[in-house]
Amino acid sequence: MIAAMVPPREDPTPSDELDQSLTQRLAKGAQRGEPGSFDELYGRLAPALFAWASLRARSALGGRVAAEDLVQEAWYRAHRAFPQFDAARVPFRRWLFRIAKNVLLEAIRKVPSLPLGPGAAGESTRVRLFDRPDEATSVTRRLARDEAVRDFQSYLKELPAEDQDLVLHLGIEGLTNAEAARRLGISTDAATKRWQRLRAHLRASRAAARLLED
Repeated sequence: MIAAMVPPREDPTPSDELDQSLTQRLAKGAQRGEPGSFDELYGRLAPALFAWASLRARSALGGRVAAEDLVQEAWYRAHRAFPQFDAARVPFRRWLFRIAKNVLLEAIRKVPSLPLGPGAAGESTRVRLFDRPDEATSVTRRLARDEAVRDFQSYLKELPAEDQDLVLHLGIEGLTNAEAARRLGISTDAATKRWQRLRAHLRASRAAARLLED
């Protein structure tokens, strides 16, 4: 198993923002060994992780790797790396999605050299890179049928590509405005203004609110 490699944080996150996040409080509880805290983290972030993986798998991998595989592998690695997570320094959401990005980059490197895999109708071009027990993937299979996740995916598909990236970077991955701006090659001010506009629309969507809440 390739260990999750999490790069250092680029921008500091104010401690008051960390303290106000329910996700962050759950992460701290999991670090203290509070029963059920880590499972609750998964339940809270799995829908957003699945929506992210679905879009990234389609755009970066041409649909050859299922979103379910990316999600389960990312969470598996996060579980293994959790003892090294520092809740006082980085938001759990941002930490998790950095691991997910590493999984995606690994898949991008591997897929071109692999033969087409067998599958059901419509899935004959998929390959399976990460082998996890069936019981471990049951949650992600349910997410594929989750109405809120599907509604959010439909919403994102209607957005211009740059707006899709902005929602993924700021709303899903938890990057700062400055980090997202660097990724997109725009100014921080431009990213901030565009995100304010997008967030106003997202707040009106119950599906988006569920996936983006922290």
